Amino acid sequence: MELSSRRIYFFGALGGLLFGYDTGVISGAILFIKQDFDLSAFMQGAVVASLLLGAMVGAAFAGPLSDRLGRRKLIIAAGVIFTLGSIVAAISPTVGVLLAARFVLGIAVGCAALVVPLYLSEIAPTEIRGAISSLNQLMIVGGILVAYLVNAVLASSEAWRVMVGLAVVPSLVLLVGMIWMPETPRFLVHDGEEDEAREVLEAVREDGHEEELEDIRKVEAEEQDGGLRALGADWVRPALLVAIGLAVFQQLVGINTIIYYAPTTLTNVGYSDQSAIYANIVIGVLNVGMTVLAIRLVDRVGRKPLLLAGLAGMVTSLLVLGVSLSVMSEPKSPSDPAAIITLVCLATFIASFAATWGPVVWVMLPEILPLSVRGAALGVAVSLQWLANFAVSQSFPPMVDAWGAGTVFLGYAAMGLIATAFVLAFVTETKGRSLEEIEGDLQDATGMGDRRHTRESPTTAPR
Repeated sequence: MELSSRRIYFFGALGGLLFGYDTGVISGAILFIKQDFDLSAFMQGAVVASLLLGAMVGAAFAGPLSDRLGRRKLIIAAGVIFTLGSIVAAISPTVGVLLAARFVLGIAVGCAALVVPLYLSEIAPTEIRGAISSLNQLMIVGGILVAYLVNAVLASSEAWRVMVGLAVVPSLVLLVGMIWMPETPRFLVHDGEEDEAREVLEAVREDGHEEELEDIRKVEAEEQDGGLRALGADWVRPALLVAIGLAVFQQLVGINTIIYYAPTTLTNVGYSDQSAIYANIVIGVLNVGMTVLAIRLVDRVGRKPLLLAGLAGMVTSLLVLGVSLSVMSEPKSPSDPAAIITLVCLATFIASFAATWGPVVWVMLPEILPLSVRGAALGVAVSLQWLANFAVSQSFPPMVDAWGAGTVFLGYAAMGLIATAFVLAFVTETKGRSLEEIEGDLQDATGMGDRRHTRESPTTAPR
C-alpha cells in the first residue's frame, strides 16, 4: 500500500475518532455534570441523549447532501461543526446551553457516522474493503478510549468542561487533513469528473484502474434516477430494509447503555466515582483490541458469521448480568460477587460487540446499498439508528430507577435474540464481492437486471 493511500484512509476515518470521543466522554463527565447542575435521572438522560437527537438530524440531511455535494465536503463540514460545538459545550453556563451544544455536536456526529463509512467503502479496493471500512469503527473505539483516559486523568479535579472541550484538538486535525484528501471515485463519476476519478484510482490501486472505472461508469449509466424518490423502488426496498434492520438492532442490543453509562452502572454496584472511571478504561481497551481483531477477520471469516457469533456472546453476557443483578444481594463494594460479575459481563459484552457488530454493520451498510441512492438510503438507515440510540439512552436511567438494572438488561438480551432471527432470515454475505457485483445481483434478484441486460449488446454476457 502506498503512503498516499495510507494517508487517505487515515484522514478518511478520522471523523470516527471525533464520533467516538464525543460519545464516550459523556460517560465520565455526566458524573460531575449532574452534581454541578443538580440533574434528575431524566435530565441526565437528556444531557446524554441530546447529542443523539442532533445525530439523527445530521444523518438525515447528510445522506442527500453527500449525493449532491460529495463525501469529502460533508466530512469537512462535520469537522467545523465539531469544533464549534465542543467550544460551546465546554463553556456552557447552564444546562440549557449544554443541551443545545450537545445537539449541535450531534449533528456533526450523525454526519460523520454516515459519510465516513461511505467514503472509506467507496475508495477502498474490493479485497481489503472490509478492513479499510472497519477503520471507521477502530477510530470510533479509539476515540472512546481516549475519552475514557481523559476522564480518568481529570476525574480527581472533576473538570468535565475540559473533558468535553478537548474534542477541539482532533476536529482541527480532521479539518486540515481533509482539505488535501480526494473525493471518492464513485462520486466523481456520478458528478461527471471521470479524469479525476481515474487519478484517485491510480493513487489507491496497483492495477485494474480502467476496469473498475468502466464498472462504475456502467452502474452510473444504468441508474439516472437517484435520491429520496428512488428509495421506494422495488429493487431498492429489500436492501434498504436490511440496512435499517442492521442499523437499528446495533443499538437495540443495548451497546450504548455501556458506552454512556458503564461508570454509572458500576457506581450502583459499589464502585466510587473515580474507581468506576478507572474500571471503565478496561472496557475501553477491550473495545479497541477486539476491533483490531475484527479488522483481521472481516475479510477472511465474512460478515454474517461474525454477526451471529457476536450476538451469541452479547446475549449470554446480558443474560448472566441480568440474572445476577436480579437475584443476588445488592453489592456494597467492588469485591462483592455481584460487582465482580457486573464488571466481567460488561467486559465480555463489549468484547463481543467490538469484534462483530461494531465494525461489521458499518462495513455492510454502504456495501448493500446501490450507488444512485447510497447517500439517501444511508441517511434513512443511520437516522433511524440514532433514533433507536436516543430511545435506549434516554430511557435507560428512568427504566433502571423503575424496574431495576437486572430486568432492563434481560430486556436487551431479548432484543439480541430477535436480532439473531433477523440476521438468519434476511442478511446475505458480501465478502469478496465488488460494490458493483453486489448491486448487479440485487438488480437481478428483483427484476431490474432483466431491463439492464436488454440495453446491453447481445454478445455481452450478463453479469
